[in-house]
Amino acid sequence: MDSTALVGKTILVTRPVEQSAGLSRLIRDAGGTPFVFPAIEIREPTDPDRLAEVLNRLEQFDLAIFVSPTAVARAFEFIDAGIDWPRKLAAAAVGQGSAWALKVSGIGKVIAPTEQNDSEALLALPEMQHVASKRIVIFRGEGGRELMAQTLAQRGATVEFAECYRRVRPEADVAPLLARHGQQAFAAMVLTSREGLANLRAMLGEAWDFFKAIPAFVPHARIAEAAREMGMSSVHVTCGGDAGTMQAMIKFFQP
Repeated sequence: MDSTALVGKTILVTRPVEQSAGLSRLIRDAGGTPFVFPAIEIREPTDPDRLAEVLNRLEQFDLAIFVSPTAVARAFEFIDAGIDWPRKLAAAAVGQGSAWALKVSGIGKVIAPTEQNDSEALLALPEMQHVASKRIVIFRGEGGRELMAQTLAQRGATVEFAECYRRVRPEADVAPLLARHGQQAFAAMVLTSREGLANLRAMLGEAWDFFKAIPAFVPHARIAEAAREMGMSSVHVTCGGDAGTMQAMIKFFQP
C-alpha cells in the first residue's frame, strides 16, 4: 500500500468502535489520519437467554449463517465460554469480513461469496440452492433483513434466528466532530450501513448540511442510494472489506 496516498487527509470513520481499529490502522499506514466517530453502538441483545437457548442446541442445525463480523464475535463469546461447535455443523457468511472472523474463531471451512457482500450473493451460491429439510440458524442483530430467512424457507428449509446484539444510536456529543471539521475539513468519510447513515444525520441535525459534500465511501449500492437521497453528492461504492475501502479511497485521491 502507498504509504503517502492519504498524507494530510483526515478520514471520518463512522463504524461501531469494535469494528474501526482495522480500517483506522490502514488509514494511518497510508499516511492519513482516522477520526473515529461511531454512528452505531453495539449492545447486548434484548433477550440474551433466547440466544443462549439456541446456542445450547447447535447440534440440531445443519447450517449456521452469520450476517456480520459482529454476529460472529457476539456468538463466539458464548461458544468460547464452553459451548462446543458441532463437527457436522456447516458455517456460512454473508461477506468476506464475516468469513474471516469465523476462520479466526476456528471454523476452517466457510461458505461465503467472494464478489459481493450481501444476502443476495450468498443465496446465489450453489451450496445454498438445495436446502429442503435442512435446519438453519441465522446469527444476526435484532431487526435485520428478512430476505435470507424468507428465501431459505421458500426453498424448504426450517429457519431460526439467533439475535446476538442490537444496534442503537449513540448518545454522543457531536461538538468534537463539528470542531474537527471546522478546523480541517474531512477529506472523506466511511459509511457502512443505512442505519449508521441515518443515525449520523440525526445526530448532526442542521449541521448535516456541512457534511453532505464530503466524499463518502460505502460497501453497497443500497447504502449509496440512501446517501444520495439524503443529499450527498459524492458517493462511491467500494469492494468489500477494509482493503476494498482503502483501494477505492487511494484511487479517488490519486492525482
